[in-house]
Order: sequence, then C-alpha cells, then structure tokens
Amino acid sequence: MAYPSYIDAYKQGVLAQKSKEALRMLEHCMICPRRCGTNRLRDEQGFCRTGRLAVTCSYFAHHGEEPPISGERGSGTIFFSRCNLRCLYCQNYQFSQKDEGRPMEARELADGMLSLQKEGCHNINVVTPTHVMPQILEALLLAVGDGLDIPIVYNTSGYELPETLKILEGIVDIYLPDMRYSNEEAARIFSGAADYPAVNREAIKEMHRQAGAAIFNDDGSIRKGMIIRHLVLPEDISGTEEILRFIAEEISCETYVSLMSQYFPAYLADKHPPLDRRLRLEEFEEAAANLKKFGLNNGWIQESGGLQRFAGTHIKRNT
Repeated sequence: MAYPSYIDAYKQGVLAQKSKEALRMLEHCMICPRRCGTNRLRDEQGFCRTGRLAVTCSYFAHHGEEPPISGERGSGTIFFSRCNLRCLYCQNYQFSQKDEGRPMEARELADGMLSLQKEGCHNINVVTPTHVMPQILEALLLAVGDGLDIPIVYNTSGYELPETLKILEGIVDIYLPDMRYSNEEAARIFSGAADYPAVNREAIKEMHRQAGAAIFNDDGSIRKGMIIRHLVLPEDISGTEEILRFIAEEISCETYVSLMSQYFPAYLADKHPPLDRRLRLEEFEEAAANLKKFGLNNGWIQESGGLQRFAGTHIKRNT
C-alpha cells in the first residue's frame, strides 16, 4: 500500500470520485453540523460565510505545532479563513471571524501545497478545514497529479459530521482534532454550538476508526493516526475531566493527547468573565492530573510560552 494513502486513492480514481462527491454536497450544503442548505456552488453563503471558493489567510512552514507535526523541517500549514464556530475567545479571530484572507481557486491552492512540499515540510496541515473540505480535495487532486507526496494533517475544531469525515477515509492519514467542551451550555455560550459535545464525540470516534492511535517515523515525525488537542479554559469551562474520561474509556488509553495551557483573552473574551483572564497555574495542574488519573500516558503538556514537554511513557514507532 502506498503512502500517503491518497496516492492509491489517486491512482485508483477514488480521489477524483470523492472530490466530485464532496463538491456536489455544496449545492445544498450539509457538510457540517450547521446543515445550512445553501447553494455554495452559486456562491450563496450560510453560517460559515464561504461560497464556492475557499478563502485562505496564509500558508507557511510552521515550527510551533506539536513536535511530531512540525518535526525538524516544519509543518506545511494552510490557514483557511472563516469557520463554522463562533468562539468568543478565538485566538485566530482576524481570519476566522473577521474575514482576513482571500479566495483561492483550486489551482492556486494546489500550487501552495506543492510549494510547501518543495520547502521540505513534513506534511500539509490544513487548519480549520471543515467548511472547505470539498475545496481541499479539489486542490489535492491537482497537487497529487503534479507530484505531491507528503501526508495531510486534518487540523480541525472537531465540530464535524461523521458522514462527511467518511469521505476522507483513505485520503487523510493524520487527524488533529480539538475536543473543546463537555458541557452543552458552555459550548452554546462561548462557541454558539450547544450540540458541540455530542457532535464532537461522534466525530472523534470516526477519526479514530479511520486512523487509530498515532504512530511515528524513526525521526519522530508522525506517520499516521490521531492526536487530540484540548485547551484548558479558566474555571474549567472546557470540562477537562469529562473529556479525558471519554478519551480513555470510549476511544483508547493509547490515544495521544496534547493538553494546552496557553489560553489568553482574545477577541471578545474580555467581555465574558472568567474568559477575561489567563489560566491559573493551579487550574492547569488540576487538569493535567487527570491525564494520570485516566491512564493517558501518551502526549504533550503544552506550557505557557510555547514550551512543550513530552508527558508520555513511549512512542509507538512505525513497523
């Protein structure tokens, strides 16, 4: 079997077929849990404010992701503008909420992927891809035809439909989803999505079914699998203990978790206490203690200042 997975999908015509299928979904858009039903092929816009073309803020070799994602040469990160969430504290609000960026045709997006590969990046890391998944596949089809051969990292908020994720099976090798909330009311107030916890859990199950626990190359870069990110919020708004319990009991204790402490008030957070302050040390220490409590020994604790400490006992290598 070829690697990345999309190589075989391309050769067998599956990638082209799935790209067409995904684009057809834009005619009556139901690709995310919002299920707006707008005709994005005619440039109508629903909740995500995105029509036919993906809007892209930037792309570059990113060295600040988890160590297996960035590796030594960087992760080829493409930041897509706009979003299907409305997080009041979004740290990327300039392009997720305020529309910084510009529309890109598939050919230009494909060329961006190829340029990142030429720079030596370990992977193509699509950030906030949910609402533009069809456009990503459209560009990927062109890029693979021109020689793209590094894996895709699907870097998502986790507000995804399992039936949409199924289209990505055999194409995406690496999933990097968030688990943001375990409480519906918090999800409603702070991200405008009361159904986030239930939707997110089903999406995580589907990503794990496809990719499994992360495995790594000899150089420590990720080859395949899922890493779950969880940002700890003040006063445990995020419900860390229940999220980690779910991962351990319903996914796998082998799951790699990136527990993040770098929350800071951004966008509209200063108007919504307790999001108007940084995380306290004791709050993060309490959250981190749950990793041990639930036997989650694989992953990273991302400390303030961007420092990262490996919190696991082993790394599963590719065999």
